[in-house]
Amino acid sequence: MISAVLNALWDTLARGDADPPTPRSPRLRWPMPRWAGPLPFRTIDVVRVGDLVLAGLFFGSTLSEFLSANELLWATRPLVGLEVPPLLVYVAALAFSVPLALRDRWPLAAWRTAALSYPFAIYVTTRLNPDDLPYSTPAAITYLLVLYAVGLRAKPAVSLVVWFLTVLTLWVGNPDTGVVIEMIVVTVAVLFGYNVRVRRSATAKLVEGERRTELAEGAQAVLAERTRIARELHDVVAHHMSVVAIQAEAVPLEARGDPELLEKGLAQIRGLSLEAMAELRQVLGVLRDEEGRTDTAPQPGLDRLEDLVATTRAAGIAVTVKRSGPLEGLPSAVELAVYRITQESLSNAMRHAPGSAVAVEITRTAQEVRLRVVNGPGGASPGPTGAGHGLLGMRERATLLGGTLEAGPLAGGGFEVRAVLPVPDEGEVRS
Repeated sequence: MISAVLNALWDTLARGDADPPTPRSPRLRWPMPRWAGPLPFRTIDVVRVGDLVLAGLFFGSTLSEFLSANELLWATRPLVGLEVPPLLVYVAALAFSVPLALRDRWPLAAWRTAALSYPFAIYVTTRLNPDDLPYSTPAAITYLLVLYAVGLRAKPAVSLVVWFLTVLTLWVGNPDTGVVIEMIVVTVAVLFGYNVRVRRSATAKLVEGERRTELAEGAQAVLAERTRIARELHDVVAHHMSVVAIQAEAVPLEARGDPELLEKGLAQIRGLSLEAMAELRQVLGVLRDEEGRTDTAPQPGLDRLEDLVATTRAAGIAVTVKRSGPLEGLPSAVELAVYRITQESLSNAMRHAPGSAVAVEITRTAQEVRLRVVNGPGGASPGPTGAGHGLLGMRERATLLGGTLEAGPLAGGGFEVRAVLPVPDEGEVRS
């Protein structure tokens, strides 16, 4: 405790420094006119200019008043020797003005200057005006403004020490009934500065918290967009490349040297490749959009399901599709999810169960769409196992729509994918 008090006292008297000033409002910083030419400063700080002007006025008025009083004292009582040396008169005038000029840039230096020079100034004031208060109006205004600057910019412990030393000096130097009012005024000046300091600190923390929240939301949005694009790219590339790979392997075997069959098979591969490139452009088109919100082409829906099935059948997979309920007018997000989950399921069947039969069932009820894709065991050796991103992407699609997805192997061989996607009411469709 004693160590903390001594450190605060030492910071106040010699070592400590105040916080840097907060940025001014544009209304308090005026740009320099062009006709002024090159200057070391480009803006005019209204507060500092006001302090300098007021300090100059206080210096001139105090000096004039003190010199006049000194001459009058000498003229009326020349032999008594009550006149004040001119040097002390100038020191007193500077004491009531210099701290005001320093308070905005160096608040503690301004207070230290006042604390060192005010005793001489009060001595001069008392000698020249023994019937008045020991300080003038410029002295009171200057010191109160310095106290406000200390409360605003110095550490709370330093402000407390400054307040205590000021009150103690007032009590010792002028122990009459008026000292209570002086102490109240001093306390109000320090507390007002401290209150503004606390409010500015809270505002700065609030702004910083909002900035961090915006950065976090931006990073989350970027991550979500990257995940969405990665999911779309995986679905497009995985399906089409699986079909192309199977076709490229099967065409030479089916052609058996027949140029027409070979040309037909290569044409199918070319068509699949062009379709894959078109979907890739569609997915990547959002990255080139200036606003980054709209795709450059509509996403696939249930109207393209037959094309997807035909492509899969061309790769040697027997696919049957069963539809139940009205599937027209579904939200585009639900149609896209059904299409992509079906596409990924067919791609998995081509990779892991080549030659198998796949059954696709799509059922629409009043509240949801149910999708079931089942494939039997393959008739050929399966392809290499992937990293599992396909199943993860399907679950993400279902979760984003508030639905569920279950997938797993069947007891007798094969694989099953079940998805339940809610159909929101008009105006509640999730993007």
